[in-house]
Amino acid sequence: MSKPLRTGVIRDYDVKSPSVKVGLVFIYLVCFVVVVVSLFPIFWVALAGFKDLQEYVSSTSIFPSVFDIDRYIRTWTQLNIMRNYINSFYAITGSVLCALLFNGLLAYGIAILKPRGYKVVNSLIMFSLLIPATIGIVPLFMNIQNLGLGGFFTPLWFAAGANAVFVVLFRQFFESLPSTIIEASKIDGCSQLQTFFKIVLPLSKPIYVVVTIFAINAAWSDFLLPYLVLGDGQWQTVMVRLFIFSTQQTVTADDLMRSVVFSMLPPVIFFFVFQKQLTQNIVTAGIKG
Repeated sequence: MSKPLRTGVIRDYDVKSPSVKVGLVFIYLVCFVVVVVSLFPIFWVALAGFKDLQEYVSSTSIFPSVFDIDRYIRTWTQLNIMRNYINSFYAITGSVLCALLFNGLLAYGIAILKPRGYKVVNSLIMFSLLIPATIGIVPLFMNIQNLGLGGFFTPLWFAAGANAVFVVLFRQFFESLPSTIIEASKIDGCSQLQTFFKIVLPLSKPIYVVVTIFAINAAWSDFLLPYLVLGDGQWQTVMVRLFIFSTQQTVTADDLMRSVVFSMLPPVIFFFVFQKQLTQNIVTAGIKG
């Protein structure tokens, strides 16, 4: 069986050159260092979870003396995090749907429909990127309380549906679509919403995947707004649960380390399951944009 040819910037013919070989080795070394630096904190936290408190405080070794899985089981039972996993799933699902629908429709209006005053709206969106999100947390929380929306995920969903970064990403991608396709849909009698859902949306799969990744990451790791909105009720997300868990007097440092591992598991599993689709669509979106 013949060896597949190398494709890309560096081809098999180029590798015959000594200078290219040296450069290729250097690139591999840099990539290896980046991988080690990126993965080391994850492995360190996971291995530290196997230690008891005394070993965790006194030992300088990365590896534990004993790989005792019962310590993870004990912390899992103490944390009782399965319900919080389900709550975070609700928060992520609603946030992703709102982020894709509302931000996508707004960007569609700015990039393609361009109604009267769209430049003002676009300027306000760009200006909002200069304002730190934490500045608006107090008035946002007050409005949530005045509207009686506290205690459930609805404010979290709406907040994801009003994200300036997502609007900019959608707008840039929509502007790169061929205008002839949009004009052809109008000739065929499609309404504006039909054009969006039947023409623009199928052509924009790469950017929708990218925004979905960002929305999932933001919804999973968000703490402040869920903590203010959900409080210590039954709808706590994983991050809120970890904070409340850390405030308990019976919780030790090694318990906290194991709880951090539980918070990292879903994103890591999600990435390894869908890494091929994620990387392909991210590259496609970058080329298209």
